[in-house]
Amino acid sequence: MKLQLALDRLTREECHRVLEETDAYVDIIEVGTGVIKEYGMDIVRDLRRSYPDHEILADMKTCDAGKAETMQALDAGADVTTVMAFSSEATIKTCLETAKGKGKVMIDLLGVTDREKVHGLRKLGTDFVSLHIGKDQQHGGGISSETFSFLSDMDVKIAVAGGVNLETIDVVAAEAPDIVIVGSGITKASNPKNAARRFKEAIG
Repeated sequence: MKLQLALDRLTREECHRVLEETDAYVDIIEVGTGVIKEYGMDIVRDLRRSYPDHEILADMKTCDAGKAETMQALDAGADVTTVMAFSSEATIKTCLETAKGKGKVMIDLLGVTDREKVHGLRKLGTDFVSLHIGKDQQHGGGISSETFSFLSDMDVKIAVAGGVNLETIDVVAAEAPDIVIVGSGITKASNPKNAARRFKEAIG
């Protein structure tokens, strides 16, 4: 399992400060949607220069204009970009085709819990999904073992995100996703370095 650090609702300076403390434990640096909206592709280029050996994901949350937004992220130095599962098939296919040979596309399953939808995404060529409990949904509970049930036996790479913290990490790790995404559990911790170390140790 890899640890992905989601940098969201942070200033540019806070992004750098957190990474300076945690980069040794982080496999993938996620430039969150809010950070991209604030700073644009410049922050992606900045982090690419600062962390050349890390995988970088630009959380574009593309819904339309798939070719333009996918190229925008990859040209800025991202290794991975994201498109929403509720986007049109045309948009998802365009993102996948545009990224071929250049990078990867993660399909964000925010709000999607239907196996047939995932089967449809597989037919489009999707092999990488994010099981995502959104910020506004987390008041009803974050990730649990039941959250994973509709993806059982699916031949896809799975990242999981949504309020993952040190109290729930063992439950998440037991489901053995490919990637565990942690945001405020690290970025808002009193000691981000120690928090990142504990998450990394928990996922093995």
